[in-house]
Amino acid sequence: MRHTPLHDEHEPLGGKLVEFGGWHMPVQYGPILEEVRCVRERVGLFDLSHMGRFNLTGPDAVAFVDRVATCYCARIPLGAIRYGLLCRPTGNPIDDILVYRSEDEVFLVVNAGNADADREWLLAHADGFEVALEDQTEDLAMIALQGPLSEVSLARVTEDLDLSKLGYYRFSHGTVCGCPNVRVSRTGYTGEDGFEIYIPTGLAVDAWRSLLEAGQASGMAPIGLGARDTLRLEAGMPLYGHEIDAEHNPIEAGLKFGVSFLEEKGDWIGRAPLEALHAAPSRALVGLVTEGKRVPRQGYSLFDGEENVGTICSGAVSPTVGKNIATAYLPLHLAQTGQLVDMDLRGKRQACTVVDLPFYSRKRS
Repeated sequence: MRHTPLHDEHEPLGGKLVEFGGWHMPVQYGPILEEVRCVRERVGLFDLSHMGRFNLTGPDAVAFVDRVATCYCARIPLGAIRYGLLCRPTGNPIDDILVYRSEDEVFLVVNAGNADADREWLLAHADGFEVALEDQTEDLAMIALQGPLSEVSLARVTEDLDLSKLGYYRFSHGTVCGCPNVRVSRTGYTGEDGFEIYIPTGLAVDAWRSLLEAGQASGMAPIGLGARDTLRLEAGMPLYGHEIDAEHNPIEAGLKFGVSFLEEKGDWIGRAPLEALHAAPSRALVGLVTEGKRVPRQGYSLFDGEENVGTICSGAVSPTVGKNIATAYLPLHLAQTGQLVDMDLRGKRQACTVVDLPFYSRKRS
C-alpha cells in the first residue's frame, strides 16, 4: 500500500486510515457529518496527494490530448482548467480528468485508483505524436482547501499571488508557505469555493502544518475521504466506480459539458459512439431523496412496481439537505423530477423521489 508524503501527519490528528485506490488514506478524523459541516460553513484541509499528476510537454502535447480526451484542449485558454474524460473506443470512460493548459505544457490530474491504467493508456496512444509524459505524482504533493473561508485562510501564507483575482477553474503560481513558484488552482470537488496547491514532496509536511496553523482563526479542520464523498455527492459530482465506469458513458451521466463534438477538434477515441448516444440516450443519471430511515447505498436495487429499473450508484446521509440522498440511472420515462421509485433492501421497500442534480449548489457572490 502506498503512502502520501503526509501519511504520518494524519494519525496524530485523529485520522482513521484505510486503503483507498491502493493508498493508505484518512477516511475521517472525527464524525463525518461534522466534517461535512466544517467544509460547508468554514474551511477544511485535504490531503489529495494520492491523486495522479502527469505533465505533458512537446510540440504535440495539445494535439495529443485532443486525440485521447473528450474536452477540446486547443480551446482551453492559457491558465485555465477543463473537465474531461479518457474513453475507450466504446465511449465508456477509463477515467475522468482535469486538464490544465499552460503555454508550454499540459498538466493532468487523474484519479488515484486509475493512475497506472491512465498512464499506460496515454503512453500506448502516443505513437505519432511529439510528446513526453512525466509522472509527477511522487514529486509533487497535492493539498486542497475547501470552504467559504478557504481564500482568506490560504491568503495568510501566500505571496506574489492575489487569490481574489484567481477565477474559478483557473490556476497561477505564487509563493505558498515560503515555497516559490507553487501551482495554485481554484477548482474543488465539494461544491464549495476552494483551492489546490501542488508543492514539492519534501516541503509537504511543513506546508500542511503551516496551513493548519494559518487556518485556526477560520475554524479549519483536516477532512477525510468519508466527508469528501458526501460533499461531492451533495454537489452532484461523479466518482469513478460509482456514477461513471466501464459500463456507464459520460453522456447519460450528465457530463456533456466535458465532451466536445466540434468538427474542428477532429476525431478522438470514443467520439462516434458518444455522438450516437447523444442523439438517442436510453437512460439518465438522476438524484434521489428518501425520507425513510434506510440510507441508500451503492448496489441497492430500484423498482417501478415489480420491474427492476436500476441500482443506486452512490448514497449518503446529507446534513446539508437534511435527507438521505442518492444517485442512480433510470430509464428516461422514469428520470423525471417528482417521479417515485422504490429502493429495495433485502425485500423491504422504501420510497424515493427523483430530484434534479445537484442536491446542493453554493450561493456565488
